Amino acid sequence: MEIETQDLGSACLVQVTGEVDMSNSPTVRETLIDLTDQKVGAIVVNLGGVTYMDSSGIATLVEGLQEANAYGGKFRLAALTPKVMQVFELARLTDVFEIFPNVEQAKEGL
Repeated sequence: MEIETQDLGSACLVQVTGEVDMSNSPTVRETLIDLTDQKVGAIVVNLGGVTYMDSSGIATLVEGLQEANAYGGKFRLAALTPKVMQVFELARLTDVFEIFPNVEQAKEGL
């Protein structure tokens, strides 16, 4: 798994690639918590390169969403692959998160 962040001014793009599972979701968590501790206005998580995500990855994203909501920040997901989208659908989280088909649309209005 690889994770990169890109400063977009009042927002931050977090690009995740590879598998997000119990062994590496703490790395994603550290990145997201660091951003929410800084009270970044908006966090866009690009999941277009994620090939697999288990429940620990989902829990990490839920925590990031909760932390951003706590200070009024935005937390958006972009470019979910069909496999990852299926996990969100099974967990009934598609209405909980703001999910966009691509990063460009997720960045609109930030």
